[in-house]
Amino acid sequence: MESIVSDVAVGMKRGSDDLSLYSTSPNSVTANGNDSSKKLRVEDRMESPPSRVLHIRKLPSEVSETEVIALGLPFGKVTNILMLKGKNQAFLELGTEEAAVTMVNYYTAVMPQVRNVPVFIQFSNHKELKTDSTLNQRAQAVLQAVSAVQDGGSPNSDNSTLDSVLAHAPSPVLRIIIDNMFYPVTLDVLQQIFSKFGTVMKIITFTKNNQFQALLQFSEPVNAQQARLSLDGQNIYNSCCTLRIDFSKLVNLNVKYNNDKSRDYTRPELPAGDGQPALDPAMAAAYNKDSSLLGKTSPSILSPFLGSLAAAAAAAAAGRMVLSGNSGCSGVLLVSNLNEEMVTPQSLFTLFGVYGDAQRVKILYNKKDSALIQMSDGNQAQLAMSHLNGQKMHGKIIRVTLSKHQAVQLPREGLDDQGLTKDFTNSPLHRFKKPGSKNFQNIFPPSATLHLSNVPEDVTEEDLRLLFSNAGGIVKAFKFFQGHKMALLQMSTVEEAIQALMDLHNYDMGSNHHLKVSFSKSTI
Repeated sequence: MESIVSDVAVGMKRGSDDLSLYSTSPNSVTANGNDSSKKLRVEDRMESPPSRVLHIRKLPSEVSETEVIALGLPFGKVTNILMLKGKNQAFLELGTEEAAVTMVNYYTAVMPQVRNVPVFIQFSNHKELKTDSTLNQRAQAVLQAVSAVQDGGSPNSDNSTLDSVLAHAPSPVLRIIIDNMFYPVTLDVLQQIFSKFGTVMKIITFTKNNQFQALLQFSEPVNAQQARLSLDGQNIYNSCCTLRIDFSKLVNLNVKYNNDKSRDYTRPELPAGDGQPALDPAMAAAYNKDSSLLGKTSPSILSPFLGSLAAAAAAAAAGRMVLSGNSGCSGVLLVSNLNEEMVTPQSLFTLFGVYGDAQRVKILYNKKDSALIQMSDGNQAQLAMSHLNGQKMHGKIIRVTLSKHQAVQLPREGLDDQGLTKDFTNSPLHRFKKPGSKNFQNIFPPSATLHLSNVPEDVTEEDLRLLFSNAGGIVKAFKFFQGHKMALLQMSTVEEAIQALMDLHNYDMGSNHHLKVSFSKSTI
């Protein structure tokens, strides 16, 4: 991959395939419907000055307009697009030259990919992209829908081109598959994203063929079409959790329970129904008859640094995204204001391991109320920071920030650092080593209610109440579910729950059962 990057010199050289679609000025590109004008000329590679028009080459033949637009979204407003699908190319115009330079600089360091295929991005020597509104209608409609979200509003249909696209919405129900789901996607995340486009009435989430999927019903089919045009092919988090969206043949969802797996926003009185399947048998049968291409798609889309869908205006220079972490950060966290009398590398590993796979932990030798924690990547570091900064641990409010360090160094061989540094790289307790693990779907902020799993059959409620009381705190409520294998246990405070999780996650219950503890979104 490094050799490809060095050979391409992304963004700093003009390729041989730039368009010669000149109008009155050589500084603009025009698509005018005349095939003879769409000739590609072969030129020697040459340095090209910065331009807000970018030339994208070697695109996969099945690429969608949304995927091309999404490459530019984090860097600023995308103002125009010209697709040349027959040539596997596209032109993308950003709102400012500065945004285009930021995008090129980023993709110089990170090879851009679309559908797992490396693509090549460079400045065009054209300063403006002019497209005939009668051509490339779908691309323009998609651009308008995405731009509306980028501006913080919802797409409207005051454009005849967009009207014609939106008029063909067959159902208010969308089928959503999450490809490459390395991070959790919850029902609430989906509601937050899709409510940008209209009233979300019902959502059902489930796992099928080892993929997280959802059915989502809008109040109107036109809203479903707007959401599909804008979001299909985009990532929720950096470089992963790609939305594959199509219409369902269902026109109405029958939701029986309001819980973490299903929700009817029009009927808040529905029971929680813990442990019940979200899809009733009749709906599951109807779903299995759904035979559109979406269910057959196998390649996932891994386009690094795609836009945040909850608020598409992203600050690319800082690498920030609303629902995601900073893919450019090292993955090392600095945790301060710790209780140096009680904190241990193991307790930090266990707590931060709720939000990612902690690789190394170092309590600072000369400042034992501070520690460095190396997560697997920058996304996990951001996730842990967002959930744990400001939480109370061992009686003190901890502060979690991104560290300038690129990695946590192990002590030199033979040097005794009093056990302050631990390497957990090969720990069997990592929750997220297995792609597609259910753990990705069950990440929640610290809460007083804990979710317990892998409970032996002979362990009683009294046994668990006593165990967690001894960890320090008061057990306020308890409930078994899923037979006897899982339970919800509520402590009196979030701090007590944090302490209990650190002490009792992976606790040996006997009979080769190690208790699994995580934070729950539910209450008892």
